Amino acid sequence: MDRRQFLKTSLVGAGMMAGLRVAGDAMAEEKAAEKPLKPGVLKLCSQDGKIPGGTLKEKAANILAFGGCGLELSGLSVERAKQVRQELEGTGVGVAALCWGRFSLMDPDADKRKKAVEDLKKALEVAAEAGATGIIVVPNPQMAFEAGRDLLAEVLGPIGEHAVKCGTRVLLEPLNKGEARFLNRLEQAVEICKASNSPGICLMGDFYHMCKEETDDEQAILAADGRLHHIHLASRIRWLPGQDHLKQPDQPERSFVAGFRGLKKIGYQDYCSLECHVEGDPMVEIPKSFAFLKSEWEKATV
Repeated sequence: MDRRQFLKTSLVGAGMMAGLRVAGDAMAEEKAAEKPLKPGVLKLCSQDGKIPGGTLKEKAANILAFGGCGLELSGLSVERAKQVRQELEGTGVGVAALCWGRFSLMDPDADKRKKAVEDLKKALEVAAEAGATGIIVVPNPQMAFEAGRDLLAEVLGPIGEHAVKCGTRVLLEPLNKGEARFLNRLEQAVEICKASNSPGICLMGDFYHMCKEETDDEQAILAADGRLHHIHLASRIRWLPGQDHLKQPDQPERSFVAGFRGLKKIGYQDYCSLECHVEGDPMVEIPKSFAFLKSEWEKATV
């Protein structure tokens, strides 16, 4: 091999090695990005109406005694949101998402759509004042998902930017087909989130609805990584987790292990909230349910 050919071969080889190193570095960076910055945590909480107590502070004391650390509230005024923050200060109990309800964001009536947008923006301001994770929104236009996905994403984009300014987020909630036609699976909510082009548009998962619609809890949660910021907990029959046997003694309990494994893999940091019927004395049954859920979390090895 002459000197010119040697240099040519060497340069090509060096270029290939450099390319391989760059590709390798890129792959390493991607893998590093895939790893959660923090280990996933199980922050148990409940809708406040399920927790005994005559005042918010009494409910906070009870949720702590049960083994939880948060309360999910319904719609509030700005003034009440400020009071909630003050009342919970120093208790060790935080405000999870606000379960606000449905907003007619895709109503055929333009005036109703405009009002829904304004109402949701105001709700986000309340959520920020309360220090909440976000506002739960159930979009349920009477149309197929494919027909309404882009339309809803377009409406949500500016709302998401308002959420970012407020320091909170919209949490889209998929429901099972028996309760909603439009949005049924986590992957569909992810599509809307991405199409909105706003980090303020996110989603939540409900284990009751997931039981009916998802084929694999873990994979559904992994697909929602980066956008999943709230969880609802319920058994297969929509009772407390661990209470399926009370009504269906011949069937196993609804398992949370696969879903919890998914939460661990994405480094989930937000709340997991009870949204279900409580069969029996809540002072007895909710601590039992929390113990069951913590056991499921431990079984969810990664």
